[in-house]
Amino acid sequence: MIILKDLCYIRLGTQDLEGAERFATEIVGLQAIRRSDDRLYLRSNYRDHSLCYFEGAPDDHMVGIELKDWAGLDEAMKALEQAGYPCTRGTEEEALDRQVEDFCWFKDPTGNRIELVVRPHDANRRFFQARDAGLIGLGHIGLNSTDPTRDEKFWTTHFNMRVSDWIGKSPLLRMKNIHHQIALFPTTKPGVQHINHQVDSIDDIMRSWYFLQGHQIRIVFGPGRHVTSGGYFLYYEGHDGMVFEYSNSDRNIIDDDENYRPRQFPMSNESFCAWGSKPDIPEFQS
Repeated sequence: MIILKDLCYIRLGTQDLEGAERFATEIVGLQAIRRSDDRLYLRSNYRDHSLCYFEGAPDDHMVGIELKDWAGLDEAMKALEQAGYPCTRGTEEEALDRQVEDFCWFKDPTGNRIELVVRPHDANRRFFQARDAGLIGLGHIGLNSTDPTRDEKFWTTHFNMRVSDWIGKSPLLRMKNIHHQIALFPTTKPGVQHINHQVDSIDDIMRSWYFLQGHQIRIVFGPGRHVTSGGYFLYYEGHDGMVFEYSNSDRNIIDDDENYRPRQFPMSNESFCAWGSKPDIPEFQS
């Protein structure tokens, strides 16, 4: 079994780097740390970066996940190859582009490009938010799945992912003792479904709610409180139609990880929000 440690970064293609930078900094609150003709790197915590926009198709997405055993990349590649998932080793130039020492990539059964990374770089300077959104880091992602049951088996068989809860057929998966880092949602194509950034408190969420409305940003869900994690949340539409989320749901720590029993919730509005907010997000609708 391949042991994963944490989400590292998201890479998104775009045809408009200027627009991506404006939204990511002025609205989301991320710190732009590097910019070239075809790359934009953004920070949300102590890491070198957690989001990279590159010149490319807006539906070209990549997810970087850190391996717990930094010496285990060769074994991880071998295990995936034997299971029928071809792996490609990144070049030195590609590793430098990602600010990691080494990595490989493969595609999950849906076709999502996943990158397993070794020794991701920390930043050598403090993180300064572009606006005071209360950011404390990349929390989790929603990942598209053409068959959530099949993909759940993939992640829980070959990796140390565990199911925290289900909403309908959608599993909320964790690789450590917080509620989830990857949530699989049914759709017809691969890609990142939403990007979550953790914030310090519900006050940050409510301040952002007023801020986003004042800047005519489309709110697609919330404010609300998740039934599953217990965290407060706010979802909004971002650059190239990507859905972003603020929440503090990873504060809900599963203390007894070995004996925790996942719960099954129906695919309904009430399973997503305890307060009654209704999602305007296709993957969240029955």
